[in-house]
Amino acid sequence: MIIFNRNTLILLFAMLLCGTNTTTTYADPVIPITAPASMQPTLTPIVPKIDAVGYLLMDARSGTILASSNLDKRLAPASLTKIMTSYVISIALREGRIHLDDQVVVSKKAWQTGGSKMFIKVGDHVSVRDLIQGIIVDSGNDACISMAEHIAGSEDTFVSFMNQQAAQLGMTGTHFTDVNGLPDPNHYTTPRDMAILARALIHNFPQDYAWYSQKWFTYRGIKQPNRNRLLWRNPNVDGIKTGHTDDAGFCLVASAKQKNMRLISVVMGAPSDESRAQDSQKLLTYGFHFYESRKLYSSETVLAQPSLWFGTRPKIPVGLAKDLFVNIPLGQARNLKTTLTFDQPLRAPTQKGQTLGTLEVTLHGKLLITVPLIALQTIPKGGMMRILADHISLLFQRA
Repeated sequence: MIIFNRNTLILLFAMLLCGTNTTTTYADPVIPITAPASMQPTLTPIVPKIDAVGYLLMDARSGTILASSNLDKRLAPASLTKIMTSYVISIALREGRIHLDDQVVVSKKAWQTGGSKMFIKVGDHVSVRDLIQGIIVDSGNDACISMAEHIAGSEDTFVSFMNQQAAQLGMTGTHFTDVNGLPDPNHYTTPRDMAILARALIHNFPQDYAWYSQKWFTYRGIKQPNRNRLLWRNPNVDGIKTGHTDDAGFCLVASAKQKNMRLISVVMGAPSDESRAQDSQKLLTYGFHFYESRKLYSSETVLAQPSLWFGTRPKIPVGLAKDLFVNIPLGQARNLKTTLTFDQPLRAPTQKGQTLGTLEVTLHGKLLITVPLIALQTIPKGGMMRILADHISLLFQRA
């Protein structure tokens, strides 16, 4: 029997009131992720030759970059700018500040804007629905100005919204000075940022993303084609946007879905219209042929039950807030490993959704992704006897 004197009890209650600040970590045993026996490890071939100044291939679901060159190089985006213009329009639609059937009065500034056009006229009343198609399909600079003025009152104010959204999305290499991408030395972006924006568009506004697969749009009897050649060449491609100026060269952000994987390709500074289409197709083909998307764990699934101190329960179930997907070379699933790490000691009370550690996925020792491990239950603090007993146990563990 252990007998505690007065000084020992005072120490224990002091620990109860103040807690301990010592933090250690430990890793759970590695959890292997198995693959079908028929799958054999294969080598991933080199990325095909791309003629563009900068390019990137990204998995839309996980954000994993599968191939890139000059991904953070600041480049002129030309009409790729209109992806952000449309993104801000989608925000206004979602918030109910505008509606698809609203009629927009065309200003003289919008009508006079040079470059590609939807061919609206001063004083026309044009629906938001038609102007959106004029931006996405026709790449109309006049439509961009009309929507900017309708939503924000002026192009300058609308551009400030664009830059705010870029900052919120983490587009750290981007700055916009207009809504359409006309040349300006202070108007630039990067292949990485364009992929970030495309991914946000696909995930945040799936209903609006459907506009980007439209091949033709007719307004006032003028029928114009979508300049994205891949919409005709590849049935899996459903977006997104082309761009071209003498300064920017030929640009294309494309996206395609095949089986359970969606890819985003970004090509900037290609030497010709045909080159940007071919380069984009090469990247998408490379990704679909040599990579696969694997779902490793479902959200809210119990992955471990580490010890919990001072709570009404001695252990706490932990898992992930979202489904976990990774992109890996074909045939490499059997070589994936996951490691779960928790800060120690875990203390009650805990709230459902509280971060308690991390899960790391590695392939051949190379880190692929790190995600937070969260509490799947709320567990309150235990009674005095439980708290005292756990303090004593911790005291002896550290002795």
